Amino acid sequence: MRLVVCVLAALVLMTVDRRDRHLEAVRAGLSMLVLPLQLAVNAPFEAAHWASETLASRRSLLENNTRLRQERLLIEARLGRFADLEAENRRLRDLLDSSTRVAERVLIAEVLAVDMDPFSHKLLLSKGSRDGVFLGQPLIDANGVMGQVVHVNAFSCTALLITDPNHALPVQVTRNGLRAIAIGRGVANGLELAHLPLNADARVGDLVVTSGLGGRFPSGYPVGRISQVRIDTGRPFAEVTVEPAAHLERNREVLLVWGPGQAPGDLARSAPAGGGGS
Repeated sequence: MRLVVCVLAALVLMTVDRRDRHLEAVRAGLSMLVLPLQLAVNAPFEAAHWASETLASRRSLLENNTRLRQERLLIEARLGRFADLEAENRRLRDLLDSSTRVAERVLIAEVLAVDMDPFSHKLLLSKGSRDGVFLGQPLIDANGVMGQVVHVNAFSCTALLITDPNHALPVQVTRNGLRAIAIGRGVANGLELAHLPLNADARVGDLVVTSGLGGRFPSGYPVGRISQVRIDTGRPFAEVTVEPAAHLERNREVLLVWGPGQAPGDLARSAPAGGGGS
């Protein structure tokens, strides 16, 4: 009889609560009564979690993780230059001095903000003049060239990416030494080699690197690979498209590079113009 009464009472309460929500206040009151019991049950797990973090020295683990990430980024950036060094070694073995081809000084900077203007490709970085950053300083990641610094203040700087329509970069093809100017097309995955004649020896898949002309970008840093070559006899120049090697839209940390002979704190006398690679 008691079981029948309890079942009937439960069915009545569920029906009333489902239709008219009359038991919300009762449910809230019961939840308040049960809350201390829930906290008491959860307390041992919270204490164990706190003890595990304390014993493992969370601060030390985070510092080691940051250091290892930075070291990996530096190593990958240097490995990215090996393809160009091998090609140059085949052409100029007797003149190559590889130790002078790799930048001796780099600085890791975090990306603080991205310019949301669809017609402007710029990044705000966490390093400024107090860290030795200067106008025109090259910007790379572990895979290739990203751009250059166009504005510097004490605690941050603004970098113009190579895909910006106002950026130009002297480059050359590693396969045959063909020199050209890579101009941004305003899209994240596109550069254009400007003013190449129709008979230029450019092939899909060719590696394009910085040529070092103009003295702003050190030579040999990967820029990208040729993704398309279109020849139209009705136009004076070939249409050659390059896909950037750098992960322009995915990097959270980048490298600011000092070229040979430059020291931290050097300031470029002339600000980068619209064709930033000169």
